Amino acid sequence: MRGAMDALPVNDALTIPVDCLSWTAVRAAGPGGQNVNKVSSKVDLRLNLDRWGALTGAQRERLRQQNPSKFDAEGRLVVLSQLTRDQPRNLEDARDKMAALIRAALVVPKARRATRPTFGSKMRRLEGKKMQSEKKKNRTRED
Repeated sequence: MRGAMDALPVNDALTIPVDCLSWTAVRAAGPGGQNVNKVSSKVDLRLNLDRWGALTGAQRERLRQQNPSKFDAEGRLVVLSQLTRDQPRNLEDARDKMAALIRAALVVPKARRATRPTFGSKMRRLEGKKMQSEKKKNRTRED
């Protein structure tokens, strides 16, 4: 397991330094018996994007558009994890989730080029419509 206070590698080119990350442990909800009332195992991991200047404006905007509910009032990226009853594993899970969110925002979506249907596809569509029409026409009774 990586250390809790290590820098977070996103990919080969990007790493989030420790001073941009902050995390707290809080009590988790859900099953766990008495353990739930005594141990703070849920992890709240936050990334200060203003302090971390590695992302371009377009990448930041894509990150915000893809995950609008994951930002707090100060503009920090927030990731929660209460997957396990173990705090270090939840921290590792939160770090993995954060890296995955950022990697997804780094991918530039492919621009859609407008295309036209081919002649064959038009003919197949019209033929299907004719067959459906005939099928329904044959269902009616003739008096």
